[in-house]
Amino acid sequence: MAHYIELTPFDLFLAIGLIVIAASISAALKLGLTRSLSLAATRCMLQLGAMGFILKKIFQINTPVLVLAWLLVMLIFAAREAVRRSKTKYRGINLDALATMTVSSLVAGGLVTQMVINVQPWYDPQYLIPIFGMVFGNSLNGICLCLDRLTEYVRSRGNEIELMLTFGATRAEAIRDGARQAVRTGMIPIINNMTVAGIVSLPGMMTGQIVAGASPIQAVAYQIVIMFMIAAANALGSMSIAALAGRRLVTDFGLKLPPMEKT
Repeated sequence: MAHYIELTPFDLFLAIGLIVIAASISAALKLGLTRSLSLAATRCMLQLGAMGFILKKIFQINTPVLVLAWLLVMLIFAAREAVRRSKTKYRGINLDALATMTVSSLVAGGLVTQMVINVQPWYDPQYLIPIFGMVFGNSLNGICLCLDRLTEYVRSRGNEIELMLTFGATRAEAIRDGARQAVRTGMIPIINNMTVAGIVSLPGMMTGQIVAGASPIQAVAYQIVIMFMIAAANALGSMSIAALAGRRLVTDFGLKLPPMEKT
C-alpha cells in the first residue's frame, strides 16, 4: 500500500547539509560560489516557505477571485524575471514579455486545465496554480533565450538587414532568418528535456506524484500532458516574443538599436 512520508523540520535541517557540502567544495576549489550558494539557498527556503503558507490559505478560502489574483502575481513576476535574465534590453521589452507570457500561458495552460484534465471547479487551486506555475517557469526560460538570440542577430547582422530594407525587403523578410534562429533557440531546452525524459531523468511532476503515492501509470500520463503543454507554451512564447521584439527592433526604414542598452 502506497503511503506518504511527511518531512519534519529536522529533516529539512539535515537537507541543509547538502548545501554545506556544495559550499565546501566551492571554498576548497576557490570557485567563488560559496556566497552565491548561501544566498540562493536562503532565498529558496524563504520563498518556498512563504509560498507554502500562501497556498495553504488559498486552498482553504478556495475562491476564483483569489486564485486568479495569485496567478496574475505569478504572471507579472515571471515576465519580470524573463526581462531581467535577458542580456540585452530595449524600449518596450517589459510590455512585450508580459503580453507574450499572457498569451502562451492562457492558451497552453487553459487548454490543459479546462479541456484535457477538465478541472472541476474550473478554478481549483490544487491544479491551476501548480500547472500554470510550470508554464510560467518554463516559458520565461524560452522567452529569455529567444530574446537574447534575436537581439544578438540584429546587432551582428545590422548592416545586412539594412541593406535588405534598402533593396525593398519588408522588415519581416529582413529579420526572418534571425527570428527562426531565435525561436529554435527558445525551443531547445524543452526538446532536450522531452528527449531524455524517462530514460535519463524522471521529470519533477512525475516524481512528485509517485512520491505522494499516485499510480506510476497516472504519474506518467500527467507528465506527458505537462511536457506537451510546456512545449506548446514555449513555441507560442518564442514565436510571439520574436514577432513583437522584431517589430520594435526593425522598422521598414532601418534598425532601432540606439534605445537598446547592453547589460
